[in-house]
Amino acid sequence: MTADLTALSAAGIAGAVRRGEASAEAVLDAHLTRVERLEPTLRAFLTVTRDRARAAARAVDEKRRSGGPLGPLAGVPVALKDNLQLEGVETTCASKILKGHVAAYDATAVARLKAADAVIVGKTNLDEFAMGSSTENSAFQRTANPWDPARVPGGSSGGSAAAAAARLCALSFGSDTGRSIRPPAAFCGVVGLKPTYGLVSRYGLVAFASSLDQIGPFARSVEDAALALSVVGGHDPMDSTCASAAPPPVPPIPPDLKGLRVGLPREYFISGLDPEVEKAVRGAVDVLKGLGASVREVSLPHTQYAIAVYYILAPSEASSNLARFDGIRYGFRDRSPRGLEELYERTRGAGFGPEVKRRIMLGTYALSSGYYDAYYAKARRVRALIARDFELAFRDVDLIACPTTPTPPFRFGEKTDDPVAMYLSDVFTIPSNLAGNASASLPCGLSAAGLPLGLQLVADRFGEAALFKAARAFEAARPFPALP
Repeated sequence: MTADLTALSAAGIAGAVRRGEASAEAVLDAHLTRVERLEPTLRAFLTVTRDRARAAARAVDEKRRSGGPLGPLAGVPVALKDNLQLEGVETTCASKILKGHVAAYDATAVARLKAADAVIVGKTNLDEFAMGSSTENSAFQRTANPWDPARVPGGSSGGSAAAAAARLCALSFGSDTGRSIRPPAAFCGVVGLKPTYGLVSRYGLVAFASSLDQIGPFARSVEDAALALSVVGGHDPMDSTCASAAPPPVPPIPPDLKGLRVGLPREYFISGLDPEVEKAVRGAVDVLKGLGASVREVSLPHTQYAIAVYYILAPSEASSNLARFDGIRYGFRDRSPRGLEELYERTRGAGFGPEVKRRIMLGTYALSSGYYDAYYAKARRVRALIARDFELAFRDVDLIACPTTPTPPFRFGEKTDDPVAMYLSDVFTIPSNLAGNASASLPCGLSAAGLPLGLQLVADRFGEAALFKAARAFEAARPFPALP
């Protein structure tokens, strides 16, 4: 077994702890030592729960010594995006308006991680209320890309992606509303999974856009991502949108991909796609071909409307969901108002950042009298057309392969003054959220500057088994270098 316990996969850690080859405390100490060394540069965490993590690790070791059954993530250090409720720990969504808010309960996904004997090491940084593509919108700090600290880690789950890539944890979790898991995974060179909408309970996830939000893992291997999904996925009566389907088991590496049909959407290979990204993705598709998959072109004709649809629907839902942050029930409250209306204005004005305010105003406008039918209702109809495009494509193919992002990781400040340019960086991931499909980003190469590039695989709803099969075969055929 490797002397560096942080180099082990999540499955490797759980196996070593189960066999008594490593203690959960030793595994945790190795990761916390790395956190102490790298966190001043990366700033991936908003909170590191050292004492709670040590108590959890000791409990895992005691359970093993006493002969008790250990869970599938025994001793595995896990980080959580700070919009997932962790009982007794501050949950801020990287917003001033929730500074000091301590969660009163565990999210369902968090409760299932604890039941699987995972060791939760902390809460990670994000764009405020998950609204952003670079983790530059956090109210508290800026997270750096582990491959180049001058560049963004992607967003909104940039802290979770950076923590997983830098081996500050073995697994991390984020949320994905339109791009918040897959582009950060691509930018940081890890696997990022957005499960089918409804496969993972949203109970305890602070809502951004309820019809789009989905919890998913970051991992350094497809096996670990599948293992994480097997733990947190499945029906939850606390979430009325949670499906009855169970996640698939962790698949073995297949000998080949004969019989697998892969589609290349012509609308995704467009002008504006960085040549290095296109070359890497087409090279990855050639790997799939070499494994026996057949490849054909498919069309998703309503893709061109996806960004516009998303930036009507998501802000509209955010406008409704974020109305609860008013200074009355919890979180920040301005103490100087002269009346109730001024209390709302001052609290929300000081508590929310510029991007959150922008989206609340967009959503409120789209939902207002006289504009609802022109914008929101029309966007819902076009969303149905986008979903229909995927349904038709999946009659002819099993998976769709495309870029995760149109560019390699960009520098801090490069797009902050142009919100539209920032929004367009999510053009390849948003359609899957609108349709509710399963999709994942896999590392598929490095740019000339040594920056990670991502391949996105998209499956039909509840098609995670096919996605994992292809992803495991690809990963075995094209191993990706890890950070030192």
